[in-house]
Amino acid sequence: MSFDDEWSELKREASRESPHTRLHQVASGGSGLGGDANLANLSVNQDKLGAIGNAAYALRGRLVKDGIHARTTTEEAATSMSGHGFRTGAAMTTVQETWGSQLSTLLDACAHVSNHLDYSAARHAQDEEDIRTALTTGAISGHFT
Repeated sequence: MSFDDEWSELKREASRESPHTRLHQVASGGSGLGGDANLANLSVNQDKLGAIGNAAYALRGRLVKDGIHARTTTEEAATSMSGHGFRTGAAMTTVQETWGSQLSTLLDACAHVSNHLDYSAARHAQDEEDIRTALTTGAISGHFT
C-alpha cells in the first residue's frame, strides 16, 4: 500500500470517529505511575550523583596533566625527528594534532558530566524543598478553611 493510499484510509477512519481529541487514560483507581515498582525508578541518590560528578572531575584533572605531558613529549619528538630529516616527524606532528583535538573533546565531556551532575543534584534538592514547602503550606491552609 502506498503512502497516499494509507493516508487516505487513515483520514476516512478518522472522519468516522468522534472529531474530539482522545486521551489515553489509566483504568479507574490507578495512579498513572504503574504501581510502586516504578516509583523506585524516580528516586535520586545525591551521594551517587556526587560520586559520579567527583569521578568525572578527577578524571578531567588527570587528563589535563597527563594529556599535556603526552602532547609536549610528542611535539619534542616530532621536532627532533623532523630536524634530522625523518619523515616520521611530520607524521608525529599529525598524531599530536589529532591527540590534542581528541583530548580537548574528552576534557569538555568530563566537564559537562561533572557540571551537569552538580546542577542535577542542586536542582533536585531545590525541587524537594519546594514540594516540602507546598505540602506544609497546603496542610496549614487546610486548617483555616
